[in-house]
Parts: sequence; C-alpha cells; structure tokens
Amino acid sequence: MTSSSAFLALARYGWDDAWADEFVRYDTEGLLAGRVIRVDRGQCDVVTADGTVRADTAFVTPNDPLRVVCTGDWVAVEPAGNPRYVRTYLPRRTAFVRSTSSKRSEGQILAANVDHAIVAVPLTGDLDLGRIERFLALAWESGARPVVVLTKADLVPDAVTLSYLVQDVETAAPGVPVLAVSAATGDGIDVLAAVAAGGTSVLLGQSGAGKSTLANALIGADVMDVRATRDVDGKGRHTTTTRNLLALPGGGVLIDTPGLRGVGLWDAQTGVGQVFAEIAELAGQCRFHDCAHTAEPGCAVLAALDSGELPERRLDSYRKLMRENQWIVAKTDARARAELRRDWKRKGAEGKAAMEAKRGRWA
Repeated sequence: MTSSSAFLALARYGWDDAWADEFVRYDTEGLLAGRVIRVDRGQCDVVTADGTVRADTAFVTPNDPLRVVCTGDWVAVEPAGNPRYVRTYLPRRTAFVRSTSSKRSEGQILAANVDHAIVAVPLTGDLDLGRIERFLALAWESGARPVVVLTKADLVPDAVTLSYLVQDVETAAPGVPVLAVSAATGDGIDVLAAVAAGGTSVLLGQSGAGKSTLANALIGADVMDVRATRDVDGKGRHTTTTRNLLALPGGGVLIDTPGLRGVGLWDAQTGVGQVFAEIAELAGQCRFHDCAHTAEPGCAVLAALDSGELPERRLDSYRKLMRENQWIVAKTDARARAELRRDWKRKGAEGKAAMEAKRGRWA
C-alpha cells in the first residue's frame, strides 16, 4: 500500500497523507486500504488499489448503529479470502447522522468523511424552508459544509421570480451558498461541479428532488436510474435505494443517497445554532443569560421579533428544532432527561404563577 502507484489509485477517491498515516499499522499486517462505495445487507463494495472487492462487515457490526460500516468509510480489508472481511474502519473525520423513525430513538449514519453536504431542493412547488433548515442543521452538525442546490430551475423561466426564490432560501440559510441549477439545460452545473471537486460530497434531499438526475449531470453519464416525477403533486419515487459513492470526472467524489421522507435531528444543537446564527447572536444581548425568549424582560430576540428584524417564521422554526433536539437527547441521556423534567416543572410553575396573577387582577 505504500507504493506511489497504489497511493495514486486511491487518491481519486480522497486518499491523502493523513489517511496513509492512520493506515500504517494495518499496512504492516498485510491488509488492504480501501473506501466503501456501497453497503448492502451486511456486505460492502470497497474500492482498493487492486480494484473493487466485495467484503463482509461481520467483524465490525456492533450493537451501536452509529459504528457500523457505511458508505464513505476508509477501511482495512483482507487481501484475500472467501468471504473476505473488513477488519476495521479508520476514525471518521465527519459523519452525517439522523435519528431513525423507530421508537428506540436510534441514530442512523448516512455517510462518512464528507466535506460538502449538497441539499437538493426542487423548484416544482412551494419551497419548504423549514425542511431546508432541518437538512442544514444536520449538515452543519456532521462537520461538512452545506450547499443548497435549487434543482429544475428550467421550470422557472422568469429570471426575476427565480432570483426571489434564491433570496428566500438565502434567508433560511445564512452563510450557505445557494445555487439554482438545471440538469436539463446544464445551467449552474459547472459551478456545482467546481464545488464538488473539492473533496467528498453527499447528495441529500426528498424523493423527487432530482438527485439522481443531478448526479448523472455531474458524472457526465446516465449511471443513476431516473424516474419521472408525478405531475399531480410534484413528488417522485425512490430511484436510489442504497448509498453509492462515485468518482467525478472533474475531481472529487459524490455519495448519492435515497430520498429522505423523514429527517429527524440527532443531537444537533450546534448545527441548529449555526442555521439560526442571527438568533444566537441576538440571544447574547438578552438581559438574562438563560433567557428562553418567551416573555422575559430585556429579551433581545423578542425585541427583534417586535421590530420586524427577526421573522416570526424563523423563530418558530428555531423553537421547533430546539424542542425536537432536546427531546431526542433526553431519550438517550439520563442527565438530559432530568434537566428537561426540571425545565418543564419550572415552566409549569411560571405558567401557574402567571395565571394566578391574572386572576388577582381580574378579581
């Protein structure tokens, strides 16, 4: 694995000196370095310097669902065997995690070692800014840098209308690039390709967002299956059923993912804070450091709301995501559960006191 030819073979998939240093001890054991390009039913396809191999993940399948092998992992795989096994994966630089829809409140890892999270949003209906904010919170929390891509821009022929749509998304995505692209006409694809060339990108979005079409446009070939979007509601079916890592001709690699109907937060408080950076900045100006931004005197957040500086929709979305994140953390962390219960009791007592005060004024 130390040969320059082997290094160059994997460099196309993101291999660098830091990964090589991490792999040294496995190299001395005769194991092969490779990157997982697909996981399917306990097995995975791994691209190595000797080509793509099929390997079993049984050795690295713990009870913790966040520690299973996933697309984007760099792994140490046996050089031969039937079956051959993945022995371990290298420490992840980033990990894109969401909560599952199960009652056990488990986290699900979608992709590893991602540099850019491309959030695909179709311009085939009303923009769901709340969903965009949710995707962005998970992206920031993962350690990747998000990019919002408004797909099917050719369906909005009026340039002025398109610019307003871009501006609307920019208000929900402060500090995040927002690109309008069309795979049909090629508009904006070169700009997106330049972003994707800078490392590993994961393509995220709901069904019908045009992710597979976008992936084909970036790759320059029809390698991903594409199905028509329903005219009745603008929604599509899942055309991608697994997460696939693909090398791009202009550099970089792309992980395409299935359409995500549910995007649950998973311990994403930092990510939520970055999505709503203006609220976090205002909160620093509140009179009380533990201000809940509900009815406290000297609340800078409520003052900005009253003045129109802060849109009510943004504050509502922030509160919703923070409540959801507190709930998921509390279900998995005993100390957080206790803190949440104390917070509920405090708010309940404050509400009761406020009602008694009102009754006193009415008496």
